[in-house]
Amino acid sequence: MTEDPHDPYAGALAGIRVADFSRVLAGPYATMLMADLGADVIKIEPPAGDDTRRWSPPVDDSGRPTYFAAANRNKRSVVLDLTDPEDLARARHLATTADVVVDNFRPGVMERFGLDHESLAAANPRVITCAITGFGSGLGAAMPGYDLLVQAMGGLMSVTGPVEGPASKVGVALVDVVTGLHALAGMQAALLERTRSGRGQRVEVNLFSSILSGLVNQSSAAAATGVSPQRTGNAHPSIAPYETFATGEGEIVLAVGNDRQFHRLADTLGAPHLIEDERFRSNSERVAHREELRGTLESLLSTRSAADWSEALRAAGVPAGPVQTIGEALGLAEELGLRPVVPVGGQGRESRQVANPISLSRSPARYVAPPPDLGEHQDAHWLDE
Repeated sequence: MTEDPHDPYAGALAGIRVADFSRVLAGPYATMLMADLGADVIKIEPPAGDDTRRWSPPVDDSGRPTYFAAANRNKRSVVLDLTDPEDLARARHLATTADVVVDNFRPGVMERFGLDHESLAAANPRVITCAITGFGSGLGAAMPGYDLLVQAMGGLMSVTGPVEGPASKVGVALVDVVTGLHALAGMQAALLERTRSGRGQRVEVNLFSSILSGLVNQSSAAAATGVSPQRTGNAHPSIAPYETFATGEGEIVLAVGNDRQFHRLADTLGAPHLIEDERFRSNSERVAHREELRGTLESLLSTRSAADWSEALRAAGVPAGPVQTIGEALGLAEELGLRPVVPVGGQGRESRQVANPISLSRSPARYVAPPPDLGEHQDAHWLDE
């Protein structure tokens, strides 16, 4: 029997309905993770659809842009024009009957349509709303929230890239992903609190605060000392050796976090004398003499390939590995039994998707519905329930 993707008795979040007004990445990523875990997520799109429906190439086997597919499986799609009175009435009905309402409009938009928390809570005190903004709902309300912009203004680019040369962005919309995870945590917390109080509440996250939190030790250093960290390339500001190194063939990462691992590294490289070298005896000394250490290690590593050294070092208990492509990383995850890619859908609409990373022993993630076509569920009876 084919599994019903919207079975109210399947999944950890079974019985939770989400009215998702968000688009592009932060919001859709958060709600997709909820959908994987059993929530009934209704994706409410404007007539033109989510912008990422047009962000291609690449496309998957069914011709769907892979960017859209990355954040929208297991959802239903409904097209509603909020400037149309009838569509707005349907949107309000969906929002007031949902458990969670998510949006990433600029502050003030949901209020203009009567879809803000206060308006919805007046009709349904149990409703939880989640607003995702770029720079908060105060003085930064009018500032547009784009991932690249926040990478720059939030400090991430200042600590990314080579020491010399221009600042660099991270190779993925990391700010959106981190913000989506914060949104997910906030919504889950509000749902849990509602089981005690019986009342919903407003959850708000913004990209700027999320990246400041996501910078962890770097932002902590700036907050505590008043001195902003600078770019160190692939090196770590507080640990050595903890960066990429050239080998006889390819690059390798050494992530040596303590003296015990450094001793194993020196022994495996055939250079036990490094342990007694006063420049390298402790982590703080290795950081202070990073360049000398780097030159010494690259000379030793030049005799074999990154793949060979990775195997030998891991066998010795040294955290090490080659710099891989994403395809190679997926292949390794498959070899390790992590099931990194899962098929979703069927009958000509199958989409190969990266698996939900959350593993639950009794109510695992489900992959039952491919990313929906625009307005695919427009005429469903449940819209007016």
